[in-house]
Amino acid sequence: MLKHALFAGLVFDENDNPVDHVYIGQDSCYVVEDHGFKRHILSETVDRQVFDQMKSMIEGKEDFLTQQAAKMIGQEDIFTYAMIANQLKNMDDQFDKLLETGIPQESRSYMGIMGFKIVINVHGDVISINQPGLSSNDDGES
Repeated sequence: MLKHALFAGLVFDENDNPVDHVYIGQDSCYVVEDHGFKRHILSETVDRQVFDQMKSMIEGKEDFLTQQAAKMIGQEDIFTYAMIANQLKNMDDQFDKLLETGIPQESRSYMGIMGFKIVINVHGDVISINQPGLSSNDDGES
């Protein structure tokens, strides 16, 4: 099964250079330049780190997010609340589906325009995620 790089075009190296994206057979990879050597890192490895960080930001706030999402779509009824809450409860399944379908290029472009940016090192470890619109919490983290 072909898996997609969810954040292609939004990933940068530690020197603020955009990271390329390629397929090697069925494997989607981010390509990081390392002193003339191109390191190929499975995109799922990086994407899962980003997803896990986003997931940790959501945990404990499901009720609030459910209410706000229902309000945004103009469907503030018990069935919509239940549907949204169920989707949040099954985030891992949603992530797996996203890997199969990918995020549309238009959406990734919009994310980039808004300032969403992922910085990784040459080993594929996520160093930082810039998510516009998020304010710092009391611990000084975004």
